[in-house]
Amino acid sequence: MGEQTDGKHDPVRWAVIGLGWFGEIHADTLAGMAGIELVALCTRRPERLAALADKYEVAGRYTDYRQLLADRSVDAVSITTHVNDHREIAIDALRAGKHVLLEKPMAATVEDCNRMVQAARQNDGLLMVGHICRFDPRVALARQAIVEGRLCRILSMHARRNLSQAVGAANLDKISALMGDGIHDADLMLWFTGATPVSVYAQEVHPGTGKYPDCAWAMMRLANGAVGVVESIWHLPNSTPYTIDARMEIIGTEGALYVNCGQAGLEIHAADGLSLPDTMYWPTVFGERFGVLRAELRYFANCVATGKAPDRITPEQSRDVVGLMVAAAESSRTGEVVRF
Repeated sequence: MGEQTDGKHDPVRWAVIGLGWFGEIHADTLAGMAGIELVALCTRRPERLAALADKYEVAGRYTDYRQLLADRSVDAVSITTHVNDHREIAIDALRAGKHVLLEKPMAATVEDCNRMVQAARQNDGLLMVGHICRFDPRVALARQAIVEGRLCRILSMHARRNLSQAVGAANLDKISALMGDGIHDADLMLWFTGATPVSVYAQEVHPGTGKYPDCAWAMMRLANGAVGVVESIWHLPNSTPYTIDARMEIIGTEGALYVNCGQAGLEIHAADGLSLPDTMYWPTVFGERFGVLRAELRYFANCVATGKAPDRITPEQSRDVVGLMVAAAESSRTGEVVRF
């Protein structure tokens, strides 16, 4: 999945813009990777900046991302800010000659996505949106089986990606469950089939107190005739022992496959209860980050080092799945099928 580095290229000098929960995970992962130097961090919170910069011994410390982009020692940036800030920061970074790894979703609107796609085409920096599930070996092997024709023609896909109420409480003022997590599985369905959506119908439920709905089901019809259903619920009980309940079923005319990304492979039965910790996405093992995020970062670092445009996920594909989720949210509001 791409951890190797051939040693023929200079280290990629990387910065992280946005030091919330996931920005820290980016920094923590990058700090332990060969062929990468974590050279700068940026957040508007000075105390948070100092704490993490001291932790990772990073010299470049910025509370204004524009000053960071003027730092000529920076080759690439991770942008891990609120989705509504993605467009401005990403476009500014590309114009400053930086390579950009932008956390998903690409943006909140297709218009913003298009502006970033245009900026990437007009400047030299590479742009990739972090659709991490495409780097999960379980998912990648599923796609390989589909590409090899082992299911023949895909008829039906169903995915669920459900998390606890605590996750909802922490995030539903920023983004909906559908856009925040449903976008993962919608993207995989488009990737698996290579088909464009024809229509989508969705329903959302809003039992919590956050700005956006906690629960959603979206059904799409694709141009190849397949149907796909995306279930995204951020309202499981907080006593749920696993980090995430993520599973997908794909049925074709000659076969079926089942991907279980919720199965951790590890159960810890302790005095305080049962837990199934993350063992795949970004686990910390003896003080070092491993997993799928690391594979994604390594892939992009290799693209930067070799000058090869990322093809595991393109900016246009990231834009298109945002368009699908925006249409699903519109369907939920109006109660009508949205056609493309």
